Amino acid sequence: MLARVVVQLHKSQLAAFMDRIYERNFPVSSLTISRFVDSISSREEVDQAEYYLYRFRHSPNCWYLRDWTIHSWVRQCLKYGAKDKALHTLKNKVQYGIFPDEFSFNLLLDAYIKEEDFKGACSVVEEVMLQEACDLPSTQILSLYALSRYLATKPKLGVSEERGLGASLLIVGLKQDNTVGLSAQLLGSALLGKVEMAEGIHAVFRGMPLLWTPGYVGRALAVMEKVAAAPGDVKLTKDMIDSVEAVLKEISPASDSDSSEGEESGGEEDRKGESGGEEDRKEEKMVDEDDLAERAKLPQYAGRFQELLSQLQSQGKVDAAPLEALVSALAQQALPRAEEPDLEQYAGRVRDWESERRQLIQREVEARERAEIEKQARIEARAAAQQG
Repeated sequence: MLARVVVQLHKSQLAAFMDRIYERNFPVSSLTISRFVDSISSREEVDQAEYYLYRFRHSPNCWYLRDWTIHSWVRQCLKYGAKDKALHTLKNKVQYGIFPDEFSFNLLLDAYIKEEDFKGACSVVEEVMLQEACDLPSTQILSLYALSRYLATKPKLGVSEERGLGASLLIVGLKQDNTVGLSAQLLGSALLGKVEMAEGIHAVFRGMPLLWTPGYVGRALAVMEKVAAAPGDVKLTKDMIDSVEAVLKEISPASDSDSSEGEESGGEEDRKGESGGEEDRKEEKMVDEDDLAERAKLPQYAGRFQELLSQLQSQGKVDAAPLEALVSALAQQALPRAEEPDLEQYAGRVRDWESERRQLIQREVEARERAEIEKQARIEARAAAQQG
């Protein structure tokens, strides 16, 4: 009975109820935070729910945030125009405990794609990659669509953006053994190789589900070798090959020497200041012998790239269509078919959630009834003692 009373509480009463529990240093139950998220009815209440999700994550019950609560949180954010809030809690998942399932990821991805915010969509894809939640074909297609559309805008990327984009292209691309997937792997490996050459291998794999052994430029070339040796009509897109060629030119020793000659044309004071700053940066990067050995392979990599490019061209395995066009065609053809089993799986998951929720509610009711009986027994015992 008391559980039903809690369900019927107004949101402000429910918030006050949670505040009182926290003030007494008691844990809020997963059902209570779930009810609060489910009851969101405005954009302002999304912000309020974010606060209580944060409090719950930093409470003794933090491990018990339910999957259905996370799914409901994503849906409520989208319903009330707060997809940026959903993304914020996703990117700060350690602070909020938001680890969505693939269906929830798809909902958020779809929202960004429909508004043609491909940079935001790629931020979602990066979280998909970090959580390694790209087993569903629908998630793979949506992720590749977002990545290809963002790449088509030719964004200017910093090191951290190249790292995140490269890892996303590689991890998602590995799930598709076709022209789209292999082309994504090609550029993804090259971007990670660029970061490796500039910052060292530790800067590549730290906090990422990636191989910790050096050689990401070599892995990009291995993709080209795989396509050249593969039977059938699998190809690599010309725009991805051109992007890899641009990366190789940018990190080649020749480009480094050109930039250093330009720096030497500066004044004596600038040179002294830069040399001291460069020494500090070298100490911070902690580039090891493996990194230096990998950099020494750049001329060999550049030569091998040209050899493989000639081989692919002679075999007719360079697709003139851009990656964006191929992914768009893949989405039109395969996405509706891929979503059918997703919906069936989602329906089964909802049934499981409802069953688990009913069990928790029953346990909550029984616990409250026991607490009420114990409280009444204490009152009766005190009254008997006073009469005696």
